[in-house]
Amino acid sequence: MSDVSPTHPLVLLYGFGTASALITGYAFYSRNLRRINVATDIPSYMFRKRYLFGKVTSVGDGDNFHMFHLPGGRLGGWGWLRKIPEINTFRKLKNRTIHVRLCGVDAPERSHFGKPAQPYSEEALQWLRNYILGRKLYVKPLSLDQYNRVVAKVMVLKWNGFRDVSEEMIKNGIGTVYEAKQGVEFDGKEALYLAWEKYAKREKRGLWKDKNKKSFVSPREYKRMYN
Repeated sequence: MSDVSPTHPLVLLYGFGTASALITGYAFYSRNLRRINVATDIPSYMFRKRYLFGKVTSVGDGDNFHMFHLPGGRLGGWGWLRKIPEINTFRKLKNRTIHVRLCGVDAPERSHFGKPAQPYSEEALQWLRNYILGRKLYVKPLSLDQYNRVVAKVMVLKWNGFRDVSEEMIKNGIGTVYEAKQGVEFDGKEALYLAWEKYAKREKRGLWKDKNKKSFVSPREYKRMYN
């Protein structure tokens, strides 16, 4: 049998097809199955347009948490081919989780950097832990803040459907609508958040039960006091 020339049209066509399949496969993997380790690795094309799916591995404050990215979910092999980490394994997962800051909401400040804890800060932390720790949820990246956290809209599936975590916090008086101008993000829901805050105030929910006390300080005012 005579050798087939490398420049034969069928050989060229086969080579082109193989290369195209590899390029297409790699592009699909990069956009849909490649794991994102930290917030600063999130590609620019995802901001405001796509959701990231992952598991909450730790909650260290009332309005932010760490999420382990699970691209593709079950179809991506997570839980049967690829291991999903346990919760509260922050040290083991260093530089392997996305630090997420909830958009549009400000929770009472915990004690850190020599500052005393703000009233209701522990309650806010426990509420958020109970609501999302260990759960799988969807994160819509909006921007990066000065601490290299991704400010994001976060959706979690509950018995009554998908819930916006920021909205639920404000509705239950766990936090206030974000007041600072720098780094503020609402993803088009500022009016709704403000309406729920008004409701929480009226019903004296959460931190608003102390609203009429002279000692009441909002999270934003508290930050101004200690900055």
